[in-house]
Amino acid sequence: MVVDDAGDTTRLAAPARRVVSLIPATTELLFAIGAGDAVVGRTTWCDYPAAALAAPDLGDGIAPNIEAVLGRRPDLVLLYTSGRNAAAAERLRSMGIATVQLRTDLLSDVTRVGTLLGRLTGHDREAAGLEERFDSALAEATVDATADVPSVFLLVWAEPPMTVGAGSYLSELLQRAGGRNTYDDLPTSSGQVSIESVVARSPDAILVLGDSTPAFASRPEWQAVAAVRERRFVMASGSQFAHPGPRAPEAIRSLARTLAQLP
Repeated sequence: MVVDDAGDTTRLAAPARRVVSLIPATTELLFAIGAGDAVVGRTTWCDYPAAALAAPDLGDGIAPNIEAVLGRRPDLVLLYTSGRNAAAAERLRSMGIATVQLRTDLLSDVTRVGTLLGRLTGHDREAAGLEERFDSALAEATVDATADVPSVFLLVWAEPPMTVGAGSYLSELLQRAGGRNTYDDLPTSSGQVSIESVVARSPDAILVLGDSTPAFASRPEWQAVAAVRERRFVMASGSQFAHPGPRAPEAIRSLARTLAQLP
C-alpha cells in the first residue's frame, strides 16, 4: 500500500509488471532501480536512458490519451500530480487500474520517489542502494560555499521572460554548484519578469536551457543586460537539467565547471 502525492491510497496484490510511466523522472528512476523491463509506455519527453526509447511513446504526460494508455494493458500507471491529470487518474482507477500521482520537482524527490517505486515494483533493495549512492554522489558534487558567489539569472523562457525561484530544481542545482539564483526571492516557484528588472539586478551570468547562444541574445532590448552584451552564458543542455533524477550530481558538476570559468 502506498499513499501518493494527491493523497490517494493505492494497493497492489503483487509487484507491478506492466507500468505506464507518464513522468520523465519516474521513467528514469524505474530503469535506475532495475525495473526498466516493466515499462510498457512512456511520454515523448522520456529520453533517458536510451533503453527507455524502446517503450511505446504515448504522447504527453499531462491529460494523457487514455485509450493509448489502456492499449498497453498496464497494471500500474504513474501520473504527475496536476489538476489536469485528476480526471485521467479517476477514470483509470474506475477501470480497476492502479494509478499513482507523484510530484517530481526537487532533489529530495529523487530518493523519496525511488523508494516508493521500489515498493510498487518489488525492487526495494535496489531502490535502497540507489538512495545510498545518490546521497553520496550529491554530497561529493556539492561545492563548498564561498563569499564570492556569482549571481545567475535562470532564464527558462525568453518571450516573455520567465524565471524560477528558490523553490525549484534548477535553483537547487545552481546553489549546490556554487552559484546564487538572481531571483531567489521570488515568492513562487516560477514567474514572469521584465528585462528592466533583470537589468536592475545585474546578474553575473545567464543560465539558458540549451547548448548554443540563444536567439534572444541578438534582440536589441536584451542588450541592456550586461551579461547578454558580454555573452556570459551558462549552458544547461540535457534532460538532467529538466527534472530531478540520478544524474543530478552530474548536472551540478557541469554547472560548477562553467561557473568557475566565469570572468
